[in-house]
Amino acid sequence: MQNQFLFRKIDNAQLVTFRIFYGLLISAECYGAIATGWVRRTLVEPKFTFSFIGFEWLQPLPGNGMYIYFAIMGTLGILITLGYKYRFNAFLFAFMWAGVYLMQKTSYNNHYYLLMLLAFIMAMLPASRDVSLDSKLNPGFRSKTMYNYIRWLIILQLFIVYTYASVAKLYGDWLDFSIIEILMRGKQDYWLIGDFLQLEWVHKIVAVFGILFDLLVVPALLWKPTRNIFLGLSIFFHLFNSIVFQIGIFPYLSLAFIVFFYDPKTIRKIFLRNKGAEITNEVVYPKNHKLLIGALSIYFVVQLILPLRHHTFSDDVLWTEEGHRMSWRMMLRSRSGNIRVKVVIKKTGQTNFVKLDDHLTKKQRRKVACYPDFTWQFAQYLKKEYARNGEDIEVYVVNHVKVNGSKYAEFIDPDVDLASVPWKHFSHNEWIRSSPGKE
Repeated sequence: MQNQFLFRKIDNAQLVTFRIFYGLLISAECYGAIATGWVRRTLVEPKFTFSFIGFEWLQPLPGNGMYIYFAIMGTLGILITLGYKYRFNAFLFAFMWAGVYLMQKTSYNNHYYLLMLLAFIMAMLPASRDVSLDSKLNPGFRSKTMYNYIRWLIILQLFIVYTYASVAKLYGDWLDFSIIEILMRGKQDYWLIGDFLQLEWVHKIVAVFGILFDLLVVPALLWKPTRNIFLGLSIFFHLFNSIVFQIGIFPYLSLAFIVFFYDPKTIRKIFLRNKGAEITNEVVYPKNHKLLIGALSIYFVVQLILPLRHHTFSDDVLWTEEGHRMSWRMMLRSRSGNIRVKVVIKKTGQTNFVKLDDHLTKKQRRKVACYPDFTWQFAQYLKKEYARNGEDIEVYVVNHVKVNGSKYAEFIDPDVDLASVPWKHFSHNEWIRSSPGKE
């Protein structure tokens, strides 16, 4: 019964339409990253980038290399929209975007992670079987059907993202609206709406609506009586996020996903203007369909477990940041810190305080001051820099951090040499002080 549901043939209008939107949006994201200076600020100007730990070998290309890199990705987006050599171009984009994602985390965003997952998913789907150059150049390749599991693969991924985003908001600083006030404080200078965003009742509406929308949007879009209502709410919600938080293409990508919730005939009528397939509800099992089910099951088990891993650490994720990334914990906290970095040359005992401006951009300095993995990686960077001159060093830091509206508290043990301790991926790093509430 389950297999019959998954491998029933359905009209592929939703996937084909989404491919067109997806290609246009990633093209806009990549070209826009060049035009707005994001590539320059994030990948060209820094002396080095803070990659994901374990991917230090992934560093930006020298000179104008990263501009060319993003221009290629933007062009791949256009080719994906056109459906030209789709599989090759979609996989190439996926690997290139994954490279950008892993080589820098100074500008980390959950949406970048979602796009990486989506890029590999889309590369494996038959999204160019219709309304594409691939199908036009090879008529035998054209098809107006797809397996039902393809639609539900996208919907289940969205359900995981939205549900975890909603549950993560159920904590004190969101429920008392204080984090909303902090997030909106930086929007006071916005034209026309800046003062409006400072109103207390607006903060309450944003907080409650954020929880309920994330929790209900996928079920409500699946249920026909509430579908159009939540289409309207989705347009408002994502346009609000786009204007207020300026998070690139992702509000529009989220709107594009809605095509998977509407009847294929409606999608064809609005976007494709051609006839769909005659659907007979036939069930056709692909080769190795059991292997496919197994692979999808493993993927979704990982997606369900990964956002929960912070519960295996001994302290609050809001304080330690351990297990925060790749868990759909979006817009939950504001961190700030101050730091002094001391280098001790082992052979002579000479002590120097590091001038952060000599090594880091402004945004990198903010991260090093209050995110433990950045602080640890900076210590490793200094160790390598001094080693080039034949000097072995110890690195100590004195820093204080505050999360949301709390008071500053000591964050890292000042007596621990960060240049000599390993980074623990799967357990708590003891040199991170306990959160103030646990002391």
